[in-house]
Amino acid sequence: MPVDFAAQLRADADQVAAQLDQLIVTDAGPATRLIDSMRYATMNGGKRMRAALVMGAARLAFSSRGEIPDPTAEIGMVRAAAALEALHAYSLVHDDLPAMDDADTRRGKASAHIAFDEATAILAGDALQTLAFDILADPQTHADGNVRAELVLTLARASGVRGMAGGQILDLQAETTTFSLDQVKEMQAMKTGALIHAAALCGGIVSGADVTLRAALSDFSRDLGLAFQIADDLLDYQGDEGALGKPTGQDAERGKGSFVTLMGLAEARTAAARLIEDADAALAPWGADAEYLQSMAAFAIARKS
Repeated sequence: MPVDFAAQLRADADQVAAQLDQLIVTDAGPATRLIDSMRYATMNGGKRMRAALVMGAARLAFSSRGEIPDPTAEIGMVRAAAALEALHAYSLVHDDLPAMDDADTRRGKASAHIAFDEATAILAGDALQTLAFDILADPQTHADGNVRAELVLTLARASGVRGMAGGQILDLQAETTTFSLDQVKEMQAMKTGALIHAAALCGGIVSGADVTLRAALSDFSRDLGLAFQIADDLLDYQGDEGALGKPTGQDAERGKGSFVTLMGLAEARTAAARLIEDADAALAPWGADAEYLQSMAAFAIARKS
């Protein structure tokens, strides 16, 4: 039976949102304002694509073995997806700060440092980052400590100096230095692609994917991550600010090298489409079982926000 991609994406987003709602609980303690800001950053909608990647990759691993995840495995999948969302939310909170991209809105609402204050937003990001690793290291995510350790290691490497944080510093340097196309690819593979790659890998890890499927998920998500960033650059250049819920044209204003400025609109669109074809091909051996992830790849470059 064909996958209803939009319905499954919503279902995954809702399931992960419910998990985050349970994990980030408001209480009457001294850190209530911090918790409120963490909830503000995570419970404000969004496509939750990274979470959906975890869920889709995990389901693919189970279906490839002819299995249906039991309730314990389902909880582990959702918790791993929630961890990716927590870390992604941290990155957005910090990305919007005046010292970084200096954006006042996110998803149509005031950015966290505007809704609260800059210090609270920084601490909210810090707390969301550590929450992500707390979730993955908890036995509720998986009974096997080796699996939990691999999940933690995968996310740590994707978010550190050779991943998202390293990519962010290169992104800041790109405002004052002329980057070549290869340098932009490297920067975006770290800043954006690394977390997308980690999401697919974590889905495979938490569900016990075999070596062949893990390799395919790695290839799929690397191509998807680059295509996703090209699509982001296209949206920044010609997207609708109202639909995006955040400012557009900032890269051009700052003279920052991007796929659009270095390749042009037509070539950038062609490159994104080619990458999605390659991503689809990586999962082709799994046939209909891979349809959800392949639909996600197509959505990544067709989206309007």
